[in-house]
Amino acid sequence: MTEPLSLEEVPEVTIYTDGGADPNPGRGGWAAILLDPATGTVRELSGGEPRATNNRMELTAAIRALESLTRPCRVKLFTDSQYLRKGITEWLPGWIARGWRRKDGELQNEDLWRRLAELIGSHKIHWGWVKGHAGNKWNERADELATLAIREQRKQHGGEAAAPAAGPVDAEAFLRVACSGRKGAWAALVRPAAGKTGAETVLSGLATATANQLDLLGAIAAVESLPKGISVAVYTGSDYLRNGASRWMEGWKRRGWKTQEGQPVQNRELWERLERALLARRVTWPDVKGRELTELKELGKTAKTALEGPSGSDRA
Repeated sequence: MTEPLSLEEVPEVTIYTDGGADPNPGRGGWAAILLDPATGTVRELSGGEPRATNNRMELTAAIRALESLTRPCRVKLFTDSQYLRKGITEWLPGWIARGWRRKDGELQNEDLWRRLAELIGSHKIHWGWVKGHAGNKWNERADELATLAIREQRKQHGGEAAAPAAGPVDAEAFLRVACSGRKGAWAALVRPAAGKTGAETVLSGLATATANQLDLLGAIAAVESLPKGISVAVYTGSDYLRNGASRWMEGWKRRGWKTQEGQPVQNRELWERLERALLARRVTWPDVKGRELTELKELGKTAKTALEGPSGSDRA
């Protein structure tokens, strides 16, 4: 009889996954990067679907990555999706015990969760989370591949599912954050749109906060600095902020500030303050994926300088 492999004999692999849809639902793309620490080999996988959601693409990326493994492995899988990570590490046992249902009703994406549950039984997996668009080399590459997959879907199936272009605006705001442990800084550039008159302003601040909280603080400060009734385009590399403000917030409010999984929305007080600021202005959230915006690069330096400076007392 063949002896089982010892833990040391089981190969290791590190995986980074990402997925998204633009708009949501809309053209979808997913990507996975597999790293072999023993050989240094890097393998990239990607694909797309003509009709998908962000969550389905996040799940698909993990499924395709695990399906590509030809033998049991010790896996470190990193995702920027809390939906995926918490679904596997916290919610899955309850869903299975209730016959693949949530406490309050139907389980969305049940087909993908069932397939993922089958796959994880073959491997020893550590599920890690990384903040998206925060400089992690492999997360950024996975995001790039997923974005390219979305573009390929548009080429193949037409662009009718793309988000409508925003009309002319009165002002523009650009947002970035920098973190070191629990300390963080946010920076915002607020300026008149092309053809409009007015002054350009740079705002920044320090806080003991998470990166998501910093994104919200920067957005609140930028939007509140503008006159009521104005139209403004807000540019941010944070999917959490952009999607939350433009897509998820209405659903959260209908559910009493609960997520689709019935969990309390994190950072609710900041979201409610941002909502009040948004209601008094006409705000759009252009997608910056795949775009090199000089303003965001420079603000990244501003936020880092604010974080590394002796104090934030002289900053807005």
